[in-house]
Amino acid sequence: MTRFWVCVAGAGFFLAFLVLHSRFCASRLPLPLHFAFKTSWRAEEALYQLDVDWPKYSEYFTGATFCVAVDSLNGLVYVAQVKQKRESEMLRDQNCFLAQSRRSAETAGVNVSEIPLTSARLKPAFCRIFLVECAAKQRLYGHTIKKYSSFGDLVQVLGTPGKKGTGLNPLQFDNPAELYVEDTGDIYIVDGDGGLNNRLIKLSQGFMILWLHGENGTGPAKFSIPHSVTVDSDGRVWVADRGNKRIQVFDKDTGEWLGAWNNCFSEEGPSAVRLTPDGKYLIVAQLNLSRLLVVAAPPVGSIGDCSVISTVQLADQVLPHLLDISGKTGAIYVAEIGAKQVQKYVPVNSYFSSFGS
Repeated sequence: MTRFWVCVAGAGFFLAFLVLHSRFCASRLPLPLHFAFKTSWRAEEALYQLDVDWPKYSEYFTGATFCVAVDSLNGLVYVAQVKQKRESEMLRDQNCFLAQSRRSAETAGVNVSEIPLTSARLKPAFCRIFLVECAAKQRLYGHTIKKYSSFGDLVQVLGTPGKKGTGLNPLQFDNPAELYVEDTGDIYIVDGDGGLNNRLIKLSQGFMILWLHGENGTGPAKFSIPHSVTVDSDGRVWVADRGNKRIQVFDKDTGEWLGAWNNCFSEEGPSAVRLTPDGKYLIVAQLNLSRLLVVAAPPVGSIGDCSVISTVQLADQVLPHLLDISGKTGAIYVAEIGAKQVQKYVPVNSYFSSFGS
């Protein structure tokens, strides 16, 4: 019995010695041991914090906020929301002030009467706003993608308003969830929030189909409720495959399947995905968990496994639906469909030192 307690005391002394040594002489430790102590003892660092001063006029959030889009070039934030009477509008925010009247919202963003139940994606270089229109009770709306000028003039309609379909010529949609527009004008659409279609479509600036992946399933390049899409600077397309609880990755030029992340989403699939301005991290929203994940972006040529760097836990039942990130400041704007608001999270300067002011 005495020998046992001597061994316990010796082990405790040895561990205490290693901890003290790692604190004061860490650089002298072998690399594996040094890494183990650094990762085990350091608490998770907060990478984002809520901007409690934004927006200045939160009373203009009067309905379910489905999406948000950032025009970093002009310092604008567009918010799509649906009111209780199925009336939808786009609000514009400049220097943290929301549009203060119905008229200014129309001229700044899009015509209010044209947009029930929408998601949006801005293309500032072309002065266009692209709107993904989901199903609505009115037969005149839903299942379309609409292109507006920055003055709110309707420029183009893809799909048949109020009619879902699977056709490619002409294009038909069934509750398209989101789209992403590149600087070249190429458009990536995830069409599948309604269940009839589960597909990813790439269109040219002239709306010609460049490639397509579309089939319900769990295998590579198959989807179950594809809900968000973005493209990185290395030519990879990232798709939030919400129903399959994974993110799939494709080559933007050929559409080739590059891999998938499954290990980070065992509790719930991703509802939104965007990249930070430096391309080092992906910000992923999980709707029902009311949580944001900060995930390390893999190097070119290797998708690997998902590695969560940090999390941002939102309040219960706020339900982050879609999000966007400022290309200038790295601020995350989250459309919270449950809380009927958009919130802004700013990066902690000590961590994201490469972002602009």
